[in-house]
Amino acid sequence: MTSPEFTSNRDNYCYRHPDRQSFALCQRCMRTICPECQTQAAVGVICPECMKADRKNRTPAQKRAARRWGGGQTATVVRSGRPVVTYSLLAVTVLIGLLQLIPGAGDLITEQLRFASPYLYPSFSPYPFEPWRLLTVLFVHGGVVHLGLNMLSLWMLGQILEPMLGRTRFLALYLISGLGGSVVAACLAPLTAVVGASGAIFGLMAALLIIGRHIGANVTGILVILGINFFFGVFVGGISWQAHLGGVIAGALVAFVYTRTRRREQRVWQIVWLAVITIGLTVVVFVVPPLILLG
Repeated sequence: MTSPEFTSNRDNYCYRHPDRQSFALCQRCMRTICPECQTQAAVGVICPECMKADRKNRTPAQKRAARRWGGGQTATVVRSGRPVVTYSLLAVTVLIGLLQLIPGAGDLITEQLRFASPYLYPSFSPYPFEPWRLLTVLFVHGGVVHLGLNMLSLWMLGQILEPMLGRTRFLALYLISGLGGSVVAACLAPLTAVVGASGAIFGLMAALLIIGRHIGANVTGILVILGINFFFGVFVGGISWQAHLGGVIAGALVAFVYTRTRRREQRVWQIVWLAVITIGLTVVVFVVPPLILLG
């Protein structure tokens, strides 16, 4: 992901490692820092220089607390460059995928976690009200190939996006994208049961496209891959292109919010806009499909 515009903008690279791309800013000095240089603070991350200054300015009481609880830092934990959220999502999803392979138990697990819009409207269907299926659908798949392709995509995209965004923002992007996939699937295919993390994966691809474009990277390859995968889902039976579309829309919206609220003083607005997107998706899924079912 390189282009002349990207290369010339040094704000897109770690100030301590000029060859490393990053999307995270120190919450004290607002300089760009890579995962190796990040220390997790109460809100966001801080760079080594600000961390050093913070330690130097600690009060005697803070120093005693640090000695008492161990370590040499004040209520902060050194953040590694490992995409922990990505690995955690992979571990949970693969574990559930393996359980699905157990004869007898697999069908039960799929039945309990899959999503279909009738589970949201007990007054229109014989099913109980189970709204959590909007997200649990991300952890069950329709076979080893389905699981493998989605997890490979998650691993590849997570390696790029999680260090750029930070763990909390990456997790929010993944879950909101998955929610968007379920919502659009409920609206455009209200009687179809769906499984898989494809909505969230497509949301990650859309976010990488938006963020890459924002920092001046060459996003042509991402756009081509996204287009091929989307149209493949449209023309091949058994694939919920509706969930793909919903993930793209939700992921793009979240990424747009991230690109416009990078500064520390904009953090509250970032949370507000993410809440607006989530609430908006929830309202849509509880209003539109019932109108379709009634029609």
